[in-house]
Amino acid sequence: MPIPIWNDTMKKIYLILPILAGFMFGSSGVFVRTLIQNGINQTTLLFLRFSIAIIPILIALLLTDKTLFKIELDDLPLFLVCAVCIIGLNLCYNESMNTIPLSLAAVLLSLAPIYVLIIAYFLFGEKITTKKIICMVLAIFGCILMTGILESGISSVPLFGILAGIGAGLFWAFYLMASKKSIENGNHTFTILFYSIIFITIALIPFTDFGQIANFISINPTLIILFLILHSTFSFALPYILSTLSLNYMDSGISSILLSGAEPLAALIFGLAIYAEIPTILMFFGFILTIVAMMMLSRIEPENIEM
Repeated sequence: MPIPIWNDTMKKIYLILPILAGFMFGSSGVFVRTLIQNGINQTTLLFLRFSIAIIPILIALLLTDKTLFKIELDDLPLFLVCAVCIIGLNLCYNESMNTIPLSLAAVLLSLAPIYVLIIAYFLFGEKITTKKIICMVLAIFGCILMTGILESGISSVPLFGILAGIGAGLFWAFYLMASKKSIENGNHTFTILFYSIIFITIALIPFTDFGQIANFISINPTLIILFLILHSTFSFALPYILSTLSLNYMDSGISSILLSGAEPLAALIFGLAIYAEIPTILMFFGFILTIVAMMMLSRIEPENIEM
């Protein structure tokens, strides 16, 4: 009897992994706003995020399996597609987080599975069931409520921030599709992420303002360097590692449900606690409606949001 009890306990512990990953992803808005407010532009911000993230991803690869470093030349095109999607996702998401409430930005990003369904329908003729359509409509309606447009009118809605959030979701959808194809070709998630961020870091060097980085670090070198490491590790590398690790112990659908629920909730908490982004009752209802709809959609079609 002790062994089954221990196994059940460990399964419950592993359920924490995607939840932690979601909360870490949800914290990214705090780092992004702080960096932008201190004079760091978007491309320099991304260079800092990805160049530092190479180290923890490298460690994860070494601890998982050293053979994961081996790739074929045929893998490079998909890695490049993933890299472009990650850049587009982060540029759009950073802009949305800096323009609209953190919770709304996170929810717009979480709509990626809906975009996957629509894209797959038009490109591959995949069937969209009635249940999926209902979930999609509820999620979109929830997002409309979250914008506050029904309470204060369209003029109060930062349209650019909304479009940036939608763009982030679209890039995330294309990343999911490209990475899924690469996984089907035999590549591990860590391998895809590792080579993608190497390509991104190299590509961003000409667009990085190292003077901005030097000025920012000069404010308080020890504290700022620690902040930059936390930004890259806590809001990007570590949540990817935890969410990928969770797939070894649970169904991908369950992991995705926990992750998709935790990230917007974390963004809501951070926005409320740090930036006093207090949602109205109608906006909060929209938040809950969207999260529930996306979790229902995850249960219907878990493979579409596999990471």
